[in-house]
Amino acid sequence: MASEQLAVLFADVCDSTAIYESIGDAQALALINHLIGVLKQKTKASGGTVVKTLGDGMVCHFANADRAFQAACDMQVAAVAAEAGAEPRLTLKVAFTWGPVMTEADDIFGDTVNVCSRLVSRAGPRQVLTTQETVSALSESLRGRTRELYPLSVRGRVGEVNVCDVLWRFDPDVTEAMELSELTAAPSPEYVLKVSYGGDTVVVEPAGSLSVGRDKSNDIVITSTLASREHARIYGRGGYFVIADQSSNGTFVLVEGHNRELTLHREEATLGERGLIGLGGPASSAGDHLLRYRLERRKS
Repeated sequence: MASEQLAVLFADVCDSTAIYESIGDAQALALINHLIGVLKQKTKASGGTVVKTLGDGMVCHFANADRAFQAACDMQVAAVAAEAGAEPRLTLKVAFTWGPVMTEADDIFGDTVNVCSRLVSRAGPRQVLTTQETVSALSESLRGRTRELYPLSVRGRVGEVNVCDVLWRFDPDVTEAMELSELTAAPSPEYVLKVSYGGDTVVVEPAGSLSVGRDKSNDIVITSTLASREHARIYGRGGYFVIADQSSNGTFVLVEGHNRELTLHREEATLGERGLIGLGGPASSAGDHLLRYRLERRKS
């Protein structure tokens, strides 16, 4: 088994099970196979190698991080173009990482591959995720097209990885990270964030993070059908607490004492001292999609 430095990329079609159920196996398979064929073309155009296809997704690798970055962006552009006029629409989630990779019998293994697999499971539709380590391996011009999101634990790895979002297109759907400083408490490591749902409360430490969504792997499992499987993540950053939307229907933040409700689509915002978070529906409405949060001083 040989080891070399490579960029690994995972691309998955979102909600493929629902697509098969809605239009039938034959038509769904044809649509997905067509998109996978396009992704293979984009991989080859960027100098990459397809390792394998996984039914509704594929794994490939590249000689450097810049090529993986370009392929990831091209894949999303191609997927969006394929959506035009199509029903149902096939959306794509992509992740790529850079680092040491073990190769054997035309397959790849190792920590770099495991981290990439974990990232793509956390990505939302039309999103490209990577790590801060991978961003550091990009050319300077490409680093500016990323933004840091949140720390993430990966099974079998000591410590967390810092997740970054790739801004693969510049339009109103992908905006700069929002910092609502006028609504936030002063940053301080003396505070923790308490998030409540369904009678349970979870404490987020200043250096910690919290995942919310319908999937049972989340720290807080949401029962509402408005929420996505992996809807959002709340994490500490620089003494503040930030929420990052990863969903299809959006995340809504209503800070107590303010009438303005903030809507996030693949964006992030700093949370205020206390308020409501709506997952897939307005925070101003009562329902099973609501979280309550509040800052509290750490008890000595």
